[in-house]
This record gives sequence, structure tokens and C-alpha cells, in this order.
Amino acid sequence: MASFTDLRFLFHFFPAFLAVYYIAKKEYRNTALLLGSIVFYALGDPRFLPLLLAMVWMNYLMAKNCYSRRINRAGAGSRGFLAAAVLTDAGILAGFKIMGAFQESIVLPLGLSFYIFKMISFQIDVYRGKIESLPSFRDTAVYFMLFPQIVSGPIMRFQAGRFRFGRQRKYSWEAFEKGLQYLAVGLGTKVLLADRLALLWKDINMIGYESISTPLAWLGAAAFSMELYFDFWGYSLMASGICVMLGLPYIKNFDHPYASKSISEFWRRWHMTLGSFFRDYVYIPLGGSRGSELKTIRNLLSVWLLTGFWHGSSRNFIFWGLMLFVLIVAEKLWLGRVLEKHPLLARCWVLVLIPISWIFFAITDLNQLNLYLGRMFPFLGGDGIAVNPRDIVKYLGLYWRYLAAGVVWCIPASFRLFEKHRRNPVAVVLTVFIFWFSVYCIVSMGNNPFAYLKF
Repeated sequence: MASFTDLRFLFHFFPAFLAVYYIAKKEYRNTALLLGSIVFYALGDPRFLPLLLAMVWMNYLMAKNCYSRRINRAGAGSRGFLAAAVLTDAGILAGFKIMGAFQESIVLPLGLSFYIFKMISFQIDVYRGKIESLPSFRDTAVYFMLFPQIVSGPIMRFQAGRFRFGRQRKYSWEAFEKGLQYLAVGLGTKVLLADRLALLWKDINMIGYESISTPLAWLGAAAFSMELYFDFWGYSLMASGICVMLGLPYIKNFDHPYASKSISEFWRRWHMTLGSFFRDYVYIPLGGSRGSELKTIRNLLSVWLLTGFWHGSSRNFIFWGLMLFVLIVAEKLWLGRVLEKHPLLARCWVLVLIPISWIFFAITDLNQLNLYLGRMFPFLGGDGIAVNPRDIVKYLGLYWRYLAAGVVWCIPASFRLFEKHRRNPVAVVLTVFIFWFSVYCIVSMGNNPFAYLKF
């Protein structure tokens, strides 16, 4: 039941939790949120609940010791507790990732990457003094285990959520309505677009990469690019909508990345909370772009190797990270100036190279990856077997509606139009229709888990 598109979540757990949450007095709502988060995690993956609880307790104790030594000006002691906590957290995450690389049966604990990154950011912010006074164990545990975010983020900072001020949390029907609309639109983005586009990618895999034409290979790359975006953006909208319904702030995790004019800008707009985590806790501490060009390149390489490893320990993710590193360095050193002068070229640069990069992300088997790239670029020596040159016509005929709707939904003006007129009766009726039609599709066609659940 860890998926927000699971009907048991939508019609059993979440309504029941909302009732308990709003019946409780304001001073007890953080307690209700903590207990609800524990129940949500236990229903999704009970095997690893003891690990999560142990890590919550360990991180709180480490932060408490770090904080007490910091305010007592015991610098070396606070640094020691910070180092111990970060190394333990990162070591557990790396250990599971490495075991998964060598043993396919190893299953990552639900939400491991996301709650560990929250824990690391909490430890560092306590050490830096950004969290001025140490919160209670309950408020810290709510932050770590917050059920709308524990599965796949966003990676909210403790300060942004104002978790210690549960009594002062503001509630209104307008905010509740806004959160409910984000939930419905996110559900539609996932079910009506991402899941439908996923069928095209599955069809291509069923055919076999060696038997698809070059146009279909490019169409598949475009479809997968939109599928992954709508899948994760849909999740993020639902997660942030749930938070708004609970009186917490809306966390923007995507800012229409396919409208970007460079690869660097794309990654500032994609999974923004993860990008800001690597920027604030890896890139800037290493020196950022303050030193020489060589040091800047070194820092970028560190970030993108870590980003690749975070997504998976197989070699395709490392190659994916290295590809993006090379493109971003090229933009930073010289290409960025060219793209700024030629906006049309800049958009083509993003819309061609990002889908290619997602193929590195999508295909874990290097032989199959090489085969697919050979179909995309046949002039580089890619060979096909029983290729049907008119397969593009068949699949465009089957999926053009979803592809066209996906292109429209990628345009920033579409979402801005929804936000501007979301209280208009027509928009309200459309939102209600999207929700119930999504539910119908889940019932009739099955429920696909969110892609980022495995990270």
C-alpha cells in the first residue's frame, strides 16, 4: 500500500487518517502524523520498519550530542558526532546499493534513499546552526518519517516544514481544497499519461531492440522521457498536495524541465530537492565554482558520479552520470555562451540530448543499451533484424493521443493556466473528472507502481 495510486490508500488509509488528524487537537496532530506515518510504512514494507525506527533514534541521538557540543563550543566533539552520523547513514545506503548490484534478490528498504538524505541534511544543518534549537524527538521523527514524502521525496528540509510549530500550523478550507486538487491532478498525470506512455515503451521492449526502426527508436526515447517525467512529477504533485492538506508547505520538486534552454537548466528544474541537496551538501562544501576551472570540473564530476550511483550501482547509471557531467562541463566552459545567443538551438539541444540520456538510464544491460543506441544512430554501425520500416506508423496510430497530451502538459503555460483558474467551476469539474476517470483506469487496467519507488 506504499503507492498513492493504490485504491486502499486513496479510499481507506488516507480518509481514515485525515479524520483522526483533524479530530485531534492541534497540539496532538504531530503525534497523529507520526503514528500515521509508522502505520503507512508498516503497511508498505513491515520488514524494514525496525531499521527505519533504529535509524530515526540513532540520528536523533547523534544530532542531540552534536548540538550540545556546538552550543558549548566544543568544535571537535560536534564534528565527530556529525562525521559518525553521516558516515553511518551514507554507509547503510551504499551497503544496500552495493549488495543490490551483486545480488539481484536484494530489495532496498522502502524509501531508504529519501529518508537517509533527510537524515544527512538534518545532521549537517544542526552542525551548521541552521536549526537553531534542537527539536523534540517526536518532531524530528515526524520529519524523518513523514508518510507523504518517505516513499520518493520530495527531500524537504527540516526548517521548511516548520515541524516544531505544530500548534501554529495554519489550516484553511482553501488550502485543503488546493491540496486536494494537486492530489487529483497528480493522480491523473501518473495514471492517464505516465502509465499509458509506459505501454509504448513496453511494446518496444517486447518487439526487441534489434527489430525496431530508427524512427520508432526515437519515438520510444521520447515516450520514455515523458513517461518518467509524468510518473515522478505526478507523484510529487500528489505528495505535495497531501502535505498542503495537512497544513504543511507545498514543496515544488519540478519546474517544467522540458522548457529548459540548457542541460544545466534542465537539471536545476528536475527533481529540484535532490539537486539542491547535492548542491548544498556536496558541491558547495567541495568548493563549488569558487576555485579554478579544474577544481570546478572535479567538483561537478563528484556530484554526477554520486548522482549516478544514487540511482543505481549498475554501470549504465555511472555512464548516465558521466554523460551528463560531460554535457554540463561543455556548457559551462564554452557551449553555454552559444546556447544563450541561439534560443532555438538551445531548445533543440535539450530536446534531443535529454531523451538520449534517458536511454542510458532506462536500459541496465549494456549490450541491450548498445543495441538500442545502434537503432537510434544506424549510421554508426547499428544492425537490425527483420526491421519493419513502417512500425512507426502503427505505434503513432496507437499512441498519438497520449503523446500529444504529453507534449501539451510539458508546456509551462498549461499548468499555469490550471493554477490560475483552479477555482473556476469548469476547472473544478474537470479536476473531479480526472480523479474519477483515473480511479476507473486503475480498477480496469491495473496499478503500476511509481518508477522512483526502486531508488
